[in-house]
Amino acid sequence: MRSLITVSVLVFSYYLNAQPRIISGPMLGPVELRDAKVWVEVSPEVNNTSIQFNKKGDSHKKTVLYKGELGNDFNPVTFVIGGLDINTTYEYAININGKSSGKKGEFTTKDLWQWRKPAPDFSFLTGSCAYFNQPIYDRPGKPYGGDSSIFETMAKERSSFMLWLGDAWYTREVDYFSEWGLWYRASHDRALPVLQNFLKAMPHFATWDDHDYGPNDIGTNYILKDKSREVFNKYFCNPSAGENGQGIYTMTSYGDVDLFMTDDRWWRSADRTKDSIDGKPNPEKRMLGKQQMEWLKNSLLYSGAVFKIIVVGSQVLNPVSPYDKLKDFPVEYDELMDFLAENKINGVLFLTGDRHHSEIIKVERPGAYPLFDITVSPLTSGTHTFGGPEKNNPYRVLGIDEKQNYAKFSITGKRGQRSLSVRYFGIKGEELGEWSISEKDLKYK
Repeated sequence: MRSLITVSVLVFSYYLNAQPRIISGPMLGPVELRDAKVWVEVSPEVNNTSIQFNKKGDSHKKTVLYKGELGNDFNPVTFVIGGLDINTTYEYAININGKSSGKKGEFTTKDLWQWRKPAPDFSFLTGSCAYFNQPIYDRPGKPYGGDSSIFETMAKERSSFMLWLGDAWYTREVDYFSEWGLWYRASHDRALPVLQNFLKAMPHFATWDDHDYGPNDIGTNYILKDKSREVFNKYFCNPSAGENGQGIYTMTSYGDVDLFMTDDRWWRSADRTKDSIDGKPNPEKRMLGKQQMEWLKNSLLYSGAVFKIIVVGSQVLNPVSPYDKLKDFPVEYDELMDFLAENKINGVLFLTGDRHHSEIIKVERPGAYPLFDITVSPLTSGTHTFGGPEKNNPYRVLGIDEKQNYAKFSITGKRGQRSLSVRYFGIKGEELGEWSISEKDLKYK
């Protein structure tokens, strides 16, 4: 009798798990003036899925059907909702197999402020390094992942969007050389209950670093880079992803801020490649690659934003860091620094992740305003302690080690007097540090 009950329970459990369902999401992607993206992942049993939406308070609903392929082991879906009104709040609900899934949310389109009113004050969240423990595949010993309730804290923030700075999930040894494993890792981590409220609370943008790209510290030689790019683009719905099927770099704008999300892995030479040859920078050692560098320079020249934030998975400026940074790729570093100086590009800041501590690095430039590298890390992965040459880093103007954290950027002020502030918060929302700078401090004289 006991065996029969056990079998019945197992069969019932399998039946429940095999029901058509939403595995994760909804997650908001870019929400613009006239359209919005909403992401979900559905189970293999789903034959069709759609999204219904309406203006908040209006009973008239419209439906967008998903016309892509379903029925695979992993089924991430992005709905694109068009024809929206500006500065308007919409409600939406996800249907699967013609029935309500119970998953719903809302979003508000951007306001058309240009030529009409001052640039809006706004804020956004950012962070990097989200490790979720899975003991069967983790390395033995103390769990590397920390308190993931930080995402519940972040879900309560009133912010315009979230910007992931890399390592949004951590591939393991079992994933590195398995196409199925790359899909599994993104799907598994995205589906964790602790993330779900955060995913739908605000739009999400992302760049990657090594762990959500592939093995630790790997670059252009990763043999599954094409599949990794496909997976990343299916689990985030950025505005675009590189050019000519290469890389994931893109950009987004909000108010009078442009964010250039670069790709530090697709073209990256091995870190052990020599920095210099015969006393000169090695032209073959690159992080961003020629195609992306040209895009970045043209984008910076085109930009009229007050603050131009260059987002990189690895640090850029830190002169004393013993770890990977753009400065270790001197041809590209010098090319970018010379370009900024020669063209007198105002308002540039670097925003980076990776380091498992947070800090703000300041580097002076002769005849130009100083450059700042704002690092935010980690969200949940193991923390780092300042030590060695970095223990008393003379370039550091703010530092937070041994603490999980995220940052909230706020852009406020009248035209010509705009200010950018960065506030770091801990797991429960406790404030860990604050720094700010005005647009006047990021201009050539």
